[in-house]
Formats: sequence, structure tokens, C-alpha cells
Amino acid sequence: MARLKTIPFDPPSLVLPARIRALLDDADERIDSFQFDHRDTPVAAFVPSDFVLAYEALAAIASLNLAPGRRFMEWGSGVGVVTCLAATLGYDAVGIEIEDDLVEVSRELAADHEIEAEFVAGSFVPYDEVDLFDLTGDFNWVRTDASTAYEDLGLEPDDFDVVYCYPWPGEEAMSEELFAKCCATGALLLSFHGNEGVKLRRRM
Repeated sequence: MARLKTIPFDPPSLVLPARIRALLDDADERIDSFQFDHRDTPVAAFVPSDFVLAYEALAAIASLNLAPGRRFMEWGSGVGVVTCLAATLGYDAVGIEIEDDLVEVSRELAADHEIEAEFVAGSFVPYDEVDLFDLTGDFNWVRTDASTAYEDLGLEPDDFDVVYCYPWPGEEAMSEELFAKCCATGALLLSFHGNEGVKLRRRM
């Protein structure tokens, strides 16, 4: 069974370029607008991560050449901010999101900032790995009731070099197991954990 190796990782703080500040300011407004528009029917588990920290982490991975390549995938990309940030850093970036409305916002955000990033509606869990996610758990928000996004992409999880996710507490182990089972040897899993910051693991 493949295992994950934790990489000591403390990305340095950066002065954000003007383009990135503009992107994040715009994203904040779109998130607020989306949440207001969906106040009566909120999207379950839609909680934005720390975008500045994500940018700093992805920049560090790139500058230190930690990843085997530049193909980036975000599991549960929300409004697409982290995927857009990855694209600005030179990654070939793809975001997978199961909520169609969020995918639409993502595509508009990328287009308005002239960012080349791809967003696909669907599940980031391959069909043969659905059983990893126990949908009866109290803290599991991962939905698998949609077609897998990899069909539209024409790619598989092991085609990507860096995977980013923001797992809920009950999903951490499942996300790690999915990455270990499906992603390529040498690939990196970058995950955000709230007050704990980010963790970086490599598939061995």
C-alpha cells in the first residue's frame, strides 16, 4: 500500500503582487454575493480556505521545485480562487467542483482576470473509490452523487503533480487514502486545516 510522507513545510510570507490582491478582493466580493444570493438555500460545506496562505504555499512549492511537474488539481474548488492562484504561478491548473453554480462563478472569475484555468463540474472521487467515503458519517460532506469529473477532463488523478484540498475534520483520513490510492508516486498533497495551517505530503 502506498504511503504518504510528511514534508516539513512552513511557506514564507510574501508581499502579494497587485494582480493577486485584485483577484482576492474580487473573489471576496463574489463569495459574499454568492452567499447572500443563496442565503435561503446555502451550499453545504462551502467554506473558503485561507487564500493568501494557499498562494504562499504554492509559490514555495514552485520555487523549491518540490513537485515532479506543474499539473495542479483542486478537489472541491468552490469559487475557484486557489485554482486561479495556481495558474498565476505557472501551474497547469484544474478545479473540480460538484456544485454547478460554483463552477459558473469560477469560470467567470478566471475569465475576468484573464487567467487560464479549467473548471469541471462533477465529483473528484473516481467511481471505483466511492466506497472510501462513508456518507453516513456526521462530519462527511463529500458528495459522490455526480459523474466523475475525470471523464470530462480526459485525465486521471495520477496525471497530476499537486493536489490541493480543504477537508472537513471527518474527511481528512479519507482524503489522504484517496490520494494514496489514486495519485502518482512523487505527487504532492497540499491540504488546508484551518488554524493548523497547511500540511504537505508526498506519495511514496
